[in-house]
Amino acid sequence: MQFHQLAYFVAVAETRHFTRAAQRMHVAQPSLSQQVRALEQELGTPLFNRARGNISLTAAGETLLPLARRILADTETARQRVNELLDLRHGTVRLGATPSLCTGFLPDVLRLFHERYPGIRLLVEEGGSRDLVRDLAGGDLDLALIILPLQSSDPALVTSPLIRESLVLVSSLDEPPVVTGRSLTVADLRNQPLVMFRRGYDLREATVTACREVGFEPTFAIEGGEMDAVLGFVAAGLGSAVIPSMVARRLGMRVTPFVAPGLQRTIGLARRRDVEPTRAAVELQRALWEYLRHAAATGNLPDGTRLLGDRAGPAPAPAVPTIAAAPTVAAAAGVEVGIESVRRESSATDLPVPGRD
Repeated sequence: MQFHQLAYFVAVAETRHFTRAAQRMHVAQPSLSQQVRALEQELGTPLFNRARGNISLTAAGETLLPLARRILADTETARQRVNELLDLRHGTVRLGATPSLCTGFLPDVLRLFHERYPGIRLLVEEGGSRDLVRDLAGGDLDLALIILPLQSSDPALVTSPLIRESLVLVSSLDEPPVVTGRSLTVADLRNQPLVMFRRGYDLREATVTACREVGFEPTFAIEGGEMDAVLGFVAAGLGSAVIPSMVARRLGMRVTPFVAPGLQRTIGLARRRDVEPTRAAVELQRALWEYLRHAAATGNLPDGTRLLGDRAGPAPAPAVPTIAAAPTVAAAAGVEVGIESVRRESSATDLPVPGRD
């Protein structure tokens, strides 16, 4: 008794027609009929009553049908389980991330995943959240670490918030501090020279909007740079800049937080709703959550960040909201805003590139 014989038998039993069964199994009808007869000869009894235009199961066929279906199902399950194991020895996970995250906690997450599954190739694409979401929706990425919320409502995508991060003001240690205290408000930026990102950076738009909502236009000492350029200009004493705290922690500059609730951004994980994630992608999500939960429990999350939610591991289809439109920055000292970097550094790299946001 062979598996393909059982599959042919089940196809005939379900279609009650040898020709349609052969079409379903993509084989020639004489070959299928021959294999069914061979199965009957091995079992020593007919499985079908073959009347012209009327194929029906014999008692033996009725007995064999549920057993054959179970055997075929178990065989498919075994194949899938073995393939899942092989998938974790070989294969690729395509992860998108904003550049600031690639120099934040992502290297530690990827190290944890690589130690567990050294045969899995990791492709990391750096880009702005809008670019990453477009690539994710187009099937070019399996997962993406992005800044939430987005100005998009693609129903094919779901997101899961991970951490919330504060924005801070950085300035040169060689220049006088913007305020004498340990924190500042957006209003304290009035008449202060700011080093500003190029147009298209949501960080630029959020900073400008926050200043306008407390009644003033920000003063630009210099504008038009990417993250590396902005940080270089700040270090040279040309002005201050509002940047993510995850970036600020690695700099030799003065870091000043905003008064609570401050300016914040939410970092989340996005995937396609209509595509079942691979086993390797699921395990990468698991490694990400394990790292963040352990870092939160041990006080090792990056400065100015906190974990959102508490999950033991990823579900294939998490109950999370679809991506929504970004809110407006509120007045006074500022409230939570959606911010993303829009610099697209590379199409796909094997390792994160440090020093970019």
